[in-house]
Amino acid sequence: MLSYAMACTGAALGLRCTVRALAATGRSRRNWLLTAASAIGTGIWTMHFVAMLGFRVGGTDIRYDVPLTLASLLVAMVVVCAGVFAVGYGRGRARALLLGGLTTGIGVASMHYLGMAAVRLHGDVSYDPPRVGLSVLIAVAAATAALWAALNTRSPLAVTLASLIMGAAVSSMHYTGMFAVSVRVTPSADALPGATAMQFIFPLAVGLGSYLFLTSAFVALSPTAGERDASAAARRPLGGTAG
Repeated sequence: MLSYAMACTGAALGLRCTVRALAATGRSRRNWLLTAASAIGTGIWTMHFVAMLGFRVGGTDIRYDVPLTLASLLVAMVVVCAGVFAVGYGRGRARALLLGGLTTGIGVASMHYLGMAAVRLHGDVSYDPPRVGLSVLIAVAAATAALWAALNTRSPLAVTLASLIMGAAVSSMHYTGMFAVSVRVTPSADALPGATAMQFIFPLAVGLGSYLFLTSAFVALSPTAGERDASAAARRPLGGTAG
């Protein structure tokens, strides 16, 4: 449930930032899109590795390769940024949506399997190709739905519903990918390289979760374009009277 909540939080925050971006121009639009990409990417990555905290294989310890794990976070950020910017600046909405959804979906799936490649254990890991393919299709569908929602949702209720659906889709991709995994354990007394989940994954997930919380507070407290226009309009009569 915690992993699902992280995915939903990142999606909701990313959608709200994208709504703000589409109502803005210039540097403001770029900054809102960057915030949206970081929120969605962080939410997806945190969902994956919070879920991985419960990953166990009988007969072997599990460690995580730190550089590969960090690389998976970078992949999540970059591909979501590419998709969000394709939607935010694309001229043809349908083409931008398809291109952005495909790029982001394949990137999210790459993040998942790069994160799995970071797993170190005593044994051999193999994958069921049909299930891997299904997880990629789910990722592309989830990413396309997310970008469509970013273009078409405006009200807080619609954003909330869209984020719940997106969270479910991203979580489905993760668990479909996990069902594709088979491990053949080779017992060994050798020490595994890398860090344990509690040494590295948990603190990083807590830090990224805190980032999502603080960014959510910032977005909630930032005035919208409509609120700024209303505030400016309210000040104009006062200026005229004073003159």
